[in-house]
Amino acid sequence: MIRLTKEFTFESAHALAGYDGKCREIHGHSYRLFVTVKGSPSQDEQDPKLGMVMDFGDLKAIVAREVIDRLDHSFVLRDTAENRALAECFCDRFDNVVMVPYQPTCENMLVDFAERIGSALPAGVVLHSLRLHETASSYAEWYAEDNR
Repeated sequence: MIRLTKEFTFESAHALAGYDGKCREIHGHSYRLFVTVKGSPSQDEQDPKLGMVMDFGDLKAIVAREVIDRLDHSFVLRDTAENRALAECFCDRFDNVVMVPYQPTCENMLVDFAERIGSALPAGVVLHSLRLHETASSYAEWYAEDNR
């Protein structure tokens, strides 16, 4: 069993509705996402991916489609009646306002990412873990083994 990890970056803003601190205000982060998958390297001599768990380029394409393309340079809000009204105002001027069914914390984003990425991986490859840095010194982690 081999684990592969690829790092991704994206810029995004959010506001935490109902929060009792500074993060209730609109603010942004330079996120760093580490995606680790695991599997057995192909032993099939006819397989162009011989010796690989998966091609890093394929992993990059999956994460780009499921996470980065959707969230990079976005403003993320929890889908509430109050936030929908706010989003309508923003959508008149900005193109990438993303409404999510959860409070857009680092922790909840990881749960969302795990579902999206995990379901898009090829057969024989499973999502092992995710690490999402919100700042240089603050991050949250998700491990498959903790969520079985």
